[in-house]
Amino acid sequence: MNRYFYIDTEGKQKGTFSPDELGKEHVKRDTLVWTQGMEQWKRADEVEELRFLFTGGSVDYRTAYPDQSVPYPQYAAPYTADTSRPMPKTWLVESILVTILPFVFCSSFLSLLGIIGIVYAAQVESFYNRGDYTAAAESSRSAGKWTKIALWIAIGWVLLIAIAITLFIVFVGSLAGLEELITT
Repeated sequence: MNRYFYIDTEGKQKGTFSPDELGKEHVKRDTLVWTQGMEQWKRADEVEELRFLFTGGSVDYRTAYPDQSVPYPQYAAPYTADTSRPMPKTWLVESILVTILPFVFCSSFLSLLGIIGIVYAAQVESFYNRGDYTAAAESSRSAGKWTKIALWIAIGWVLLIAIAITLFIVFVGSLAGLEELITT
């Protein structure tokens, strides 16, 4: 008897289940299923072993499938991504740059908030390849938000340093002018 994985209504892979257990999972005709030996995911009503779920019958698996020696697959075949929509922007390179560069050059520990952007950016491709476009788009949006926050913090930090240097130069210049007045 084969053990099956299926894709639920939220696009998440679940499994493994025997054909009888799939019936209890309320698998519909158009639910995508996969088992060891299949090249790709198929609709449940296209799999001979699962047709009884939609006709009301039952199957004696020991007699119908006597050559099944492997009880269930160890790993499922990867779900193919929906290539009709392009993968959302990952923001990975940008988030790494706005995290590391300000920290190295300005010692701004606040730029380490960009690590949150890196975490979200790393999830985008994984969600997209799994076929979960909504989660990929949400991770992309969050990565972009945190990357921009870290960028604005870095810009603010650089402006503060520039203002501090300018004030220091003005202060030193005014001390030199004071020294001239005192000596004359």
